[in-house]
Amino acid sequence: MTDPLVSTAWLAEHLQAPDVRIIDASWYFPQEERDAKAEYALAHIPGAVFFDIDDIADETSGLPHMLPSGVKFASRVRKLGLGDGSRMVVYDQLGLRSAARVWWTFRAMGHLDVVVLDGGLPKWIAEGRPVSDMPAPPRERHFTPRYSADLVRDLNQVAKALETGREQVVDARPAGRFTGETPEPRAGLRGGHMPGARNVPSSELIAPDGTMKSAAQLADIFEKAGVDINKPIITSCGSGITAAILALGLARLGKERAAVYDGSWTEWGGREDTAVVTGPA
Repeated sequence: MTDPLVSTAWLAEHLQAPDVRIIDASWYFPQEERDAKAEYALAHIPGAVFFDIDDIADETSGLPHMLPSGVKFASRVRKLGLGDGSRMVVYDQLGLRSAARVWWTFRAMGHLDVVVLDGGLPKWIAEGRPVSDMPAPPRERHFTPRYSADLVRDLNQVAKALETGREQVVDARPAGRFTGETPEPRAGLRGGHMPGARNVPSSELIAPDGTMKSAAQLADIFEKAGVDINKPIITSCGSGITAAILALGLARLGKERAAVYDGSWTEWGGREDTAVVTGPA
């Protein structure tokens, strides 16, 4: 597998390529009180379409932005002009947060030719590259979903992994939330972590300039957290967004089949029948 991230220079060079599709995957936590779609309308990379994580989701689930069915996903992305045979380049307005979630979503739906713009919109703008307020012209394309179950885990699978030790669970939440010292931002969730889980806060994978750290730095971060990257890994977080940053970092290390626990702590910490421990791993 090649690097799952591309540079702003690469995208600038391929901006008009007929097989490249650009996706603004920006998303904000409710408490941030920002409107990602409105910000997209004001300024986005020319040709980019807006992927709404909360809309292209399973509307029957009580959990936030869970993976949709293949049928719904294909229907939505087809209308965005995202189809078979295209290279998807995903970015977000913060540099590197929710873009990883949409990168993982496309891969979970069987589309592997998808990359993340390293540094996202902030780096693009800082370099003086063009932005637009014009919506991308509609051009529907056929998308064939091929669900990749190995990239997704549910609660029962995670519980089994913790019990058997066959897969490591790595939590992307900040250290204070992992230990239970900091309250969860969502009401009704217990503090702490799953027994046996390791903690690699997603922010540790990001360099000061908003790009992802080098492969050597990433390997060191995982190793210091007690994670063996040569063994199967499930990533988790608060609601399945930043867990994908860990999966992206692992892909940069050549471990491209890390799974994401879609329900993450919103599901696990919101139940009474799941084991929760506090303190460091």
